[in-house]
Amino acid sequence: MDEFKDKVVVVTGGSRGMGKEIVLAFAERGAHVVIASRKLDACDTLAEEVRSRFGVRALPYGCNVSDWEQCGELVGAAYAEFGSVDVLVNNAGLSPLYPSLVDVTEALFDKTIAVNLRGPFRLAALVGAKMAESGGGSIINIGSVEAIRPHVGALPYGAAKAGLHVLTEGFAQAYAPTVRVNTIQPGPFLTDISENWEDGAREELEATVALGRCAEPDEVVGSVLFFAGNASSYSTGAVLRVDGGWR
Repeated sequence: MDEFKDKVVVVTGGSRGMGKEIVLAFAERGAHVVIASRKLDACDTLAEEVRSRFGVRALPYGCNVSDWEQCGELVGAAYAEFGSVDVLVNNAGLSPLYPSLVDVTEALFDKTIAVNLRGPFRLAALVGAKMAESGGGSIINIGSVEAIRPHVGALPYGAAKAGLHVLTEGFAQAYAPTVRVNTIQPGPFLTDISENWEDGAREELEATVALGRCAEPDEVVGSVLFFAGNASSYSTGAVLRVDGGWR
């Protein structure tokens, strides 16, 4: 429980869903947290909760990771507040619905790539460089099973998440040997995205995984803590499936 005490952890998409559970898990273990998402009010609420519950410092920060400049401002704010970052979790994601592949607009495609791929690239580049200069750290990308099992209704999203595999391997090499970079590849999780699934989609997904159910948001936490800590000291450039045994 003391491994993460006084470490600094940045979590994008950190105000709800899996991101919120990741923030709570690190704060419970004594880490100071930067909670970033587009909705600053939600970040403020969670920051106040972790301060009162766990006695750690928390910086809420409104940031759209699809914006190149805002990514830089987020990194600047984190280092101005804490002086260092030990763990970056690229969790923010977006999977817009569309009626058919021919109806995918340029704006929808670009937005999906920007949130799911461009933002993680920019943040990993900036934070990874600083980590390498200061002795190391861990970068964790939250991917998706769509990267290897693409669904027709989420092809731009799946393509972006597949790109995370390339970034993971590339950044692992670029900032070695002190910075480790890994990806977690979730399957069907009951996050906000699941609220927009079509009727019957949950039942179809649950019939597709060996464990026979969709995951709760906090079930990603163990894998994140693994990659953030010493238990994964010889793991970098890796992709870990957390998908319930997707068939």
